[in-house]
Amino acid sequence: MSLSIIIPLIGAVALGTGTILEKIILRKRKINIKLFQTTGFLAIILVMLPLLYFFWEFDTAALSTKNILIMFGVVTGSIIANILVFYAMKWEKITNIEPARLVEPLFTIGLAIIFSFIFGEALFERNTKVIIPAMIAGVALIFSHIKKHHLEFNKYFIAAIIGSFFFAFELVLSRLILDFYSPITFYFIRSTLVFLISFIIFQPHFSKLNSKIRWEILIIGAIWVLFRVLVYYGYLNYGVIFTTLILMLGPVFIYLFAWKFLKEKISWRNLVAAGIIIAAVLYTLLG
Repeated sequence: MSLSIIIPLIGAVALGTGTILEKIILRKRKINIKLFQTTGFLAIILVMLPLLYFFWEFDTAALSTKNILIMFGVVTGSIIANILVFYAMKWEKITNIEPARLVEPLFTIGLAIIFSFIFGEALFERNTKVIIPAMIAGVALIFSHIKKHHLEFNKYFIAAIIGSFFFAFELVLSRLILDFYSPITFYFIRSTLVFLISFIIFQPHFSKLNSKIRWEILIIGAIWVLFRVLVYYGYLNYGVIFTTLILMLGPVFIYLFAWKFLKEKISWRNLVAAGIIIAAVLYTLLG
């Protein structure tokens, strides 16, 4: 199995694991969303600090006005996305909001296609052999999770949809400036800016967190570092849409872990969607 699938696949497992652990802490530990977001990004920063010595890479071209504005857009999108998704996860079952979360890959693919016409195919591939399977897999994944009660859009479901859009937006936008950093350097700078802005706005009280919760958040931080670094690496080396296709396996792991650890039911339609995704990946790799 080549690195082109192994690296995003590990990212998909990390996505599923991180999402479930966040759900457990938000609901069972009853943590305030704003405190959780700020502490989470602090944990991410702490995890990456030792790695910077080995992987720091920074091109001064990143300091141009245009690239600074792009970074500001990435940070803003991240803050909005995290707040909305954490809000939805705290008060709603993962199985109820997952269809809204699953729109993110389609948002990512759609935005990548739009950006390819604006910024060119050098940064955003426009290969139909990748785009079409990715779109089919994304649509299948969404429809396999939609039930009648999902058609009644409550505020948590809407928050998850908007959050998914902003996650996709900041991911695609980040591709414009990723070449000026190593994946770890970029994620460190992005996370540090998100943390500082969140800290100023939310003024969290870290003393409300006991040592057990702090360790749990630190572990989640390590998982998200692994996930994002692999995503950025995939974007740089394999393309945004191909990486997104492989990452669609993430929701499959989310349902598996939710069934195993949160006792949330998994349906046969989830298995069908997983089969379609695997077929789409194999078609892309072997086609």
